[in-house]
Amino acid sequence: MIWKRTGARCSDLACDVRFERISFNQPGSRRTSRSAGYVLHRVLIPREVYDEVTVAGCGFPGAEEVRAASWVHVAPRPTQPDPVLVQNCRGLGSGETSAILLAACLSADVILLDERKARRVAAHIGLRVVGCVGVLEAGARAGRITDLRSVYVDLLRQGIRFDLAMLSDSLTRLGFPRL
Repeated sequence: MIWKRTGARCSDLACDVRFERISFNQPGSRRTSRSAGYVLHRVLIPREVYDEVTVAGCGFPGAEEVRAASWVHVAPRPTQPDPVLVQNCRGLGSGETSAILLAACLSADVILLDERKARRVAAHIGLRVVGCVGVLEAGARAGRITDLRSVYVDLLRQGIRFDLAMLSDSLTRLGFPRL
């Protein structure tokens, strides 16, 4: 997720799908893209990420929600990316690479990435990196996620891999029972 002070944001694939799963599967929530949009406001995603989520990910949780969400906007890949940055992104997936290139092009304040190598590359070029857990914590602080522990349990049940100690620490920081 790229976050500029102007409000523009860009997300890499992992958080889009994970956040959609949370926003739309939370007990008692209504299935509308507005519920997630309230926390994220506006998300810019590179074309590669959009295609990966909505085309290659068709039928998976979150794919249709991303396609229908009015707060998700597709941004084209920068036309003249920094060749050194492109070289630094070698070995990353196309979603992570395109998100980092877009964030660098926009001089973003924050980028959302979960993949370790992508996080290192983004941090190395001076981008502030936030992971999916950070977005979920922000949603809990804003009152949009009322039971963060249940959200984490649901994600783990869906096969999303997280470090359990990291999730427990997150819950402790926000006053929820540990896993």
